[in-house]
Amino acid sequence: QVQLVESGGGLVQAGGSLRVSCAASGRTFSSYAMGWFRQAPGKEREFVAAISWSGGNTHYADSVKGRFTISRDNAKNTVYLQMNSLKPEDTAVYYCAAAGRYVIATLSGEYDYWGQGTQVTVSS
Repeated sequence: QVQLVESGGGLVQAGGSLRVSCAASGRTFSSYAMGWFRQAPGKEREFVAAISWSGGNTHYADSVKGRFTISRDNAKNTVYLQMNSLKPEDTAVYYCAAAGRYVIATLSGEYDYWGQGTQVTVSS
């Protein structure tokens, strides 16, 4: 069982930066691939970024590539999403998720555990 708690969301102006974090419980965090998804009002949840168990492999949605960076610190049981050059269309609830596998997962159905989400709002 893994519990995930996101933090760091907030309101930022377009062009600004924000880092969201996800703290995981349990001693097996390093055996999980991690991912970030987001859901905007009236839209389906979409994939944002994923990272393998070691952090050696990452994958991004085209819409955030070059602007967002996913990373993890297995010693702290935490995964991060650094968001730069934010746009109003990045406004959404951002969810952290854990997949019981070592390699990257990009589909929501591949993830076993989800956090409660953190709101990110980008003003124009």
